[in-house]
Amino acid sequence: MKNYTITVNGTVYEVSVEENEGTAAAPAQAAPKAAPKKAAPKAAAPAGAQGAVKVNAPMPGKILKTVLSAGAAVKKGDVILVLEAMKMENEIVAPQDGTLASVNVTVGQSVEAGEVLATMN
Repeated sequence: MKNYTITVNGTVYEVSVEENEGTAAAPAQAAPKAAPKKAAPKAAAPAGAQGAVKVNAPMPGKILKTVLSAGAAVKKGDVILVLEAMKMENEIVAPQDGTLASVNVTVGQSVEAGEVLATMN
């Protein structure tokens, strides 16, 4: 048996593969599914730069554009960044008035639903 660690879409799986050494192949048996492991956490902005209000991804997708940067004053509804999901461009907007404390993603980065994209004060 050989053990491998495989990462699929950010989810880490531990799998074991049985080797046949020139003998007739044994009938295929369904192996139990490996429980997904959490991938190593991504580097985030420094702890002091995080704001009290989190702006989360509403769906999985890819960051197309960051419109504002940390330190920018924003009004409720101002576009912070653009997220592409299912060939659609979705504007991620400020949920309230305030100051953008951090932008935790970069252009081209893939994100999961619920992932913190930015923080505000």
